[in-house]
Amino acid sequence: MGWGFFSPSVILISVMVFIPMIYALFTSFMAGPPVNMHWVGLQNYQAMFSDKTFLTAASNTFLYLIVQVPIMLFLAMIISVMLNDNRLKFRGLYRTAIFLPCITSLVSYSLIMKTIFAPTGIANKLLMDVHLIGAPIQWLTDPFWAKVLIIISITWRWTGYNMIFFLSGLQNIDTEIYEAAEIDGASRWKQFTRITIPMLKPIILFTAITSTIGTLQLFDEVNNITKGGPGNATTTLSQYIYNLSYKYTPNFGYATAISFVVVIAIVVLSLIQLKAGGEDK
Repeated sequence: MGWGFFSPSVILISVMVFIPMIYALFTSFMAGPPVNMHWVGLQNYQAMFSDKTFLTAASNTFLYLIVQVPIMLFLAMIISVMLNDNRLKFRGLYRTAIFLPCITSLVSYSLIMKTIFAPTGIANKLLMDVHLIGAPIQWLTDPFWAKVLIIISITWRWTGYNMIFFLSGLQNIDTEIYEAAEIDGASRWKQFTRITIPMLKPIILFTAITSTIGTLQLFDEVNNITKGGPGNATTTLSQYIYNLSYKYTPNFGYATAISFVVVIAIVVLSLIQLKAGGEDK
């Protein structure tokens, strides 16, 4: 009877997940039109080293990962500590407001960002009013500032999501620990560095891994805000995979090969983070 309940889920997962994964792996060693693909061995993987668009997309993706993920997790942790204070009024309102961006419609969110950071948008107006800049920043057409815009957009959208995890971890820390530390003369900063951070270690590790996976698969923000431009200045690996499959002349073999490169990067970085976090499993 146990196998009777167990078998349907195994069959469904195998048909919907494992078999397509194996087929995709074989596809990564093939090339040609979708209806007439032929075996080319490692040719797709070798082509990546001379593909300037792939190298640009890879460097952009890892730039977002290295810069945006630490900033986002640090902000999420600081905000969660502030909103966990029982003395703060309207905590529920603040939590909802900060969490709201991650459930906002992607189209609406992209339009908001493009409007705010337009040459005549609010962001440029505020920066010029406080005399930080003398001319409007071309957020959407300048390669450097377009990357900055993507980083700002991702951080704005997903900081609240990670904040929820940190809040749940903070609420599981016994308040008597902080009271004892305060009696011993520990400052707020020492309490944060010696108590809060060590006890949030599992949450930090979890959010770091999930954020790494999400950033390496980044597609929606780039595709909707900058379209990968100007040129390929903001293109990510996921967007390049999409373009190879549906925008350019279909090249499913090469696109699948890049997909498996992303998979390998996710596995390697996740293992590194687990090892750095002291997790053996």
